[in-house]
Amino acid sequence: MQLAGRYAYAGREWVVERVRAIIGGAVTDMVHNHHNYAWRETHGGKDLWVVRKGATPAFPGQRGFVGGSMGDDAVIIEGVESEEAKASLYSTVHGAGRLFGRREAKRRFTRAEMDAWLQGRGVTLIGADLDESPMAYRRLPEVIAEHAGSVKVLHTLRPFAVVMAGEGEFDPFKD
Repeated sequence: MQLAGRYAYAGREWVVERVRAIIGGAVTDMVHNHHNYAWRETHGGKDLWVVRKGATPAFPGQRGFVGGSMGDDAVIIEGVESEEAKASLYSTVHGAGRLFGRREAKRRFTRAEMDAWLQGRGVTLIGADLDESPMAYRRLPEVIAEHAGSVKVLHTLRPFAVVMAGEGEFDPFKD
């Protein structure tokens, strides 16, 4: 598991470097966190396997990234010490979470609705399919509010462009 975790870090750093080179930006800070994994940790004096499916670690002082939909803000959070945090084994959400599954989103929404929703927020979309429609996701501020006792928001990040595999394109992460 630790090797897989290091591999994931390296992959994210590669993507950051590619995007940085394309936009001509500078990397000023990096926030890494894993989700959907299991690692050995000690909690309450016990050695445990902690499985975080749909969750990410949020130990006191540890920063993490929590995304919304492609049209919503994302946040950089920091774990805090609290009874709530301790009870969750210092875990929190890794995203806003879906309201509708992929098939339901494709059935329920149109491309025109998705495009209008994103345009209303000033987000340019390249590619993507209806299964990732922002209307298929919960709103991140409401989700984060439910976890206010275990994390604090340090920064809010607003999307301006989204690039995803489009309809009919092979996406190895969902196909």
